[in-house]
This record gives sequence, C-alpha cells and structure tokens, in this order.
Amino acid sequence: MSSYFITRANFEKFIVKLIQAKKKIYAPVSKKQSFIFDELTSFDDLRLDYDVTILPPKKYIFPPRQGLLTFDKQGHNSLIAPEDKILLGVHFYDLKAIDMLDNLFAANNSDANYLANRAATTIIGANIQKISKRAFWGSVGKDVRPHGYDGFIIKLDGGEGYVYECYTDKGSALLKSGDFSNASPAQIAASMDINERVLKQCPEKLNHSSKEIATKVRSTFKEKQLWEELADDCFSCGSCNTVCPTCYCFDVQDNWNVDQVSGRRERTWDACMTEDFAKISLGGGHEENFRESKAQRFRHRIMRKSTYLNETLGGPACVGCGRCSSACTADIADPAKAINRIMEL
Repeated sequence: MSSYFITRANFEKFIVKLIQAKKKIYAPVSKKQSFIFDELTSFDDLRLDYDVTILPPKKYIFPPRQGLLTFDKQGHNSLIAPEDKILLGVHFYDLKAIDMLDNLFAANNSDANYLANRAATTIIGANIQKISKRAFWGSVGKDVRPHGYDGFIIKLDGGEGYVYECYTDKGSALLKSGDFSNASPAQIAASMDINERVLKQCPEKLNHSSKEIATKVRSTFKEKQLWEELADDCFSCGSCNTVCPTCYCFDVQDNWNVDQVSGRRERTWDACMTEDFAKISLGGGHEENFRESKAQRFRHRIMRKSTYLNETLGGPACVGCGRCSSACTADIADPAKAINRIMEL
C-alpha cells in the first residue's frame, strides 16, 4: 500500500478531470432525504458525507436485471458486455460485502457474468463521515477485513484534504488525474485514527463474538416457538433481501419472442423471504414449498447471515449496514436485535 495526500481544492479538480475523461463513475448522491449510488456527472452532486445508500453498490457488478444471452434455432450469443467503470466512495461494510460476493461467485462453478463485470470495475472506498441510525458494522465480523478494492479515500479532520491509499495498479492509475503528493506520517496516522474511531460510534451492536453467535444461533434451529415469534409480523415482501449487500440469490427466465423460436435469457435478483421462493413443481400439477411458513424463511435468513457461510467467508455473511432494518415495514428484519435476543436465551 502507498499513501498520498491531496488538498480539498485539488480533490475537486481530480474528480472533475475523471468526469471529463468520460469515465463512467458511480458514486453516492442525494435523493430527496436519502442517498443512492448513481452515475456522477458533476462534482457538486458527490456526497461522500452520506450515511448509507438505499441499495448497495453491488448493483453495478451484480445488476438487479441482467441479460445473459439471446437464442434462436442456430444457437445462442452471450450478452456479457462489461463496461469499464469506477465505484467511488464505497464504505468499508460494502467493500466487505463485495469481497464476499467475489469469493462466492468465483467458487465452484464460477459465474462468468459477475466476474466479467467485476474485472471491469475499479473500486475506491471512502471513510464513513456520518452513521446511519440502524448501523452495527462496528461489532459484526470484526475479524473480517475486506480485500479486492483498489483505493481508499479518507477525509482528514479540519478540511485539510484527503489521504488516498493505493492498493492495486488500478488504484495507482488514477493518480495521474490528480495533483497528489506523498502523505506525511502525521497525515497517515490521522487517517488511521479516523477509521478506528468511527468503529466505536454505531448506534446498534452485537454483544457477542461471531463464533459465539454462530454456535448459539445454530442450536436454536428446532426452537419453533422462537422463530414464530420473531417472524410473526413479517409480510414476506423480501425488502430485506433486496437491499442486502450480501444476498446473491437470483432467478433465471427464458423470455420468448413472438416467433416462438428465439428469445432472451435474463436473470433477476430473487428473495428467500418471499412466499414463492422455495416453491417447486412435483409434476402432475402438484407443487411443494420446502419453506412454506414465514418462520422457516426468517430462520433461514438469520442462519444464512450468521452461521451457514461462516466457514466459507471467514466470518458472518452480514456486514451490519442496517439497510434491511430500515427497509422493513414491520421493523423485524434487524439482525442485531434478532441475534441479541437469541443470545439471551
């Protein structure tokens, strides 16, 4: 890693130059009272002071709807066409989530669509300046450190400027677009202190280690009454899945053209909390739902985030962003509340 410094004024020029170079930049911008990742066309729209975005930046690597291929009588043609892009201003919890997706989509039967999009993406993180009301990223998976991002921006206290940490050749390639100097030891120390300090400021927290949680949560699998109580108010809408940065289930459909000999194959995000997710056909007009009750679906989600993937990922498949808690109409999706209650049993 190499650390550089850029003044506040030169940082604006740096971003403007990237935009003028016609690079596709996706960054946090405001949307009414919230924030989203969107294409950045003006420095004035950049909001590195955001708390959390409605949807995670994974949507640019693993799109909500993606064409996979077209087909006809002669065969099929791949629709993989990744665009070079920069994800700018990604908070560390979303960096962790993308790192998890990288591992999951590369394992076993690797996903060519995801990996092509990922290879075309330069990811620049940014320090957290404001904290969302439902965040608990300071206490979840503390032993898990994200990898795979290319650079990281830290705004120094007092408006002096920014420290820019380079981790890859992609991150270093951006230096030529800005007036950077080597960061001083004092600036590097200050940036490290900023990142450490914010971890202690989350409004919510998990009260036990990831290992303790995984063991305890798994032991409650057969506690039917517990899971029914936790899921009692669930609408099975799937909002918690839709906004989650680590959910990666998808559905694949072949959409036929009117000629009935050609069409397009697409995949879309799917949600394990919806009623039809686990419904399968048995033939002869019969069907089966192996997670028919909302209690079963709620249990699966909490188990999935806190237990099932721990060995594969080195920690829980939850990064504590709090998006699911904010999106849940019934206010029951919060993993921190559910897990802390289980740990008290």
